[in-house]
Amino acid sequence: MILLVTGGAGFIGSCFVRHILKKHPDYKIFNIDALTYCGNLENLNDLRNNSNHKFIHGNICDKKLIKELAAESDCIINFAAESHVDNSIKNPEIFIETNIQGTLNLLQAAKEFKIDRFLQVSTDEVYGTLGKNGYFYETTPLAPNSPYSASKAGADMIVRAYYETYKLPTLNTRCSNNYGPYQYPEKLIPFFISLLLKGEKVPVYGDGLNVRDWLYVYDHCEAIDMVLHKGRIGEVYNIGGHNEKTNLEITKLILEAMGKDAGSIKYVEDRLGHDRRYAISNDKITNELGWRPSVTFEEGIKLTINWYLDNQDWIKSIEKKKAGLK
Repeated sequence: MILLVTGGAGFIGSCFVRHILKKHPDYKIFNIDALTYCGNLENLNDLRNNSNHKFIHGNICDKKLIKELAAESDCIINFAAESHVDNSIKNPEIFIETNIQGTLNLLQAAKEFKIDRFLQVSTDEVYGTLGKNGYFYETTPLAPNSPYSASKAGADMIVRAYYETYKLPTLNTRCSNNYGPYQYPEKLIPFFISLLLKGEKVPVYGDGLNVRDWLYVYDHCEAIDMVLHKGRIGEVYNIGGHNEKTNLEITKLILEAMGKDAGSIKYVEDRLGHDRRYAISNDKITNELGWRPSVTFEEGIKLTINWYLDNQDWIKSIEKKKAGLK
């Protein structure tokens, strides 16, 4: 089987490519990434000599390139997205262009070349926010609260429309917060680790009691793999870790692991439109496909922190690249 993986030099995409090549060694992967600020070829260093992996530097908004790749592929898995909420608040235009127009280009190519399966990787943020109780289900109405989540919700609806209108064999996954190796250090865990390594304080939004459900990235990759191969066409599958933690709890875990105390925290003004709580139900994917998280949060957070401490050159390389883009 030949897979076209978009955004495969990013955090989750690169881990998925690695997962697939290990679990399905006979598969071939076309890996396209625009290598914007969060795409990083260093995430793929261990795959340089893998003959079943071909990297293409390109953008999903490039219709001609996407058609060329889709014509040779069996399935498309779309990870490519602008994904940082703060950036979407400052510059929403690029989120609409990449997350909606880019997805539309992929769907058009998938329809033209009769792709076997099109899997859209999305986020629980499309559901909006929760109170103290309850969970997001696949039937929960979409109610995005940031330009980022609105762009992902829009893309999800276009994917649904291509299934309903054209009978394109689509699948959609919506996942909770991921953590693990290779995550761009703008996200909470690697960002805080990088600041603490430099002796700086970590900024916590508001009261720090916003709740997120955390999932180890390779558990997410296994779930996507299952949905791709066994999921029911036209369906949405939620993927969660059942590890609800406040941002403050995560912060204190990182501080403890790095020998720091609460004096390393600085509270800052809350983010605009900051969702209070996310929590996701895995009932559907567990009951239908047999998937459930295999890595406990305690094990996963230790693996993650140790990875960043052991790969400080990777963090420095990212920061150097980021400084060069300013």
